[in-house]
Amino acid sequence: MPPEPAAPALAVRRLRPDAVLPLRQHADDAGLDLHAVEPVELAPGERASVPTGLAVALPAGHAGLVTPRSGLAARHGVALVNAPGVIDAGYRGELRVLLLNTDRTETFRAAAGERIAQLLVVPVALPAVVETDDLDATARGVGGFGSTGR
Repeated sequence: MPPEPAAPALAVRRLRPDAVLPLRQHADDAGLDLHAVEPVELAPGERASVPTGLAVALPAGHAGLVTPRSGLAARHGVALVNAPGVIDAGYRGELRVLLLNTDRTETFRAAAGERIAQLLVVPVALPAVVETDDLDATARGVGGFGSTGR
């Protein structure tokens, strides 16, 4: 079996000295943990754009997907408003995480330095858009939401 190609590097710039670099908890984890650079407090139903203090240079042909942490969702009802958040390869601004507290009664609190989301770096296809009058036929056809079962 041929060796797998080396993954491209992810260049990360700290915008604040207290920002925590993204890291994996285990060597083969897909997601890189993103940390809050400031404390955050979200009342029930409240949302906030939480800074990470980091900027990245994604490799060409890749995108960053900001995804929720399953532990925060399970323990605290914390979700991402726009999950997954998409970071384009040309973006060089600060990574921010749009957190939402879905718990109906409890306030969610995270200290600076706590893990709040994950970053997945994935290859993306960049197809040219070609207008057409007809699309090829498929077994599913135009069946949308709920069309494949209950």
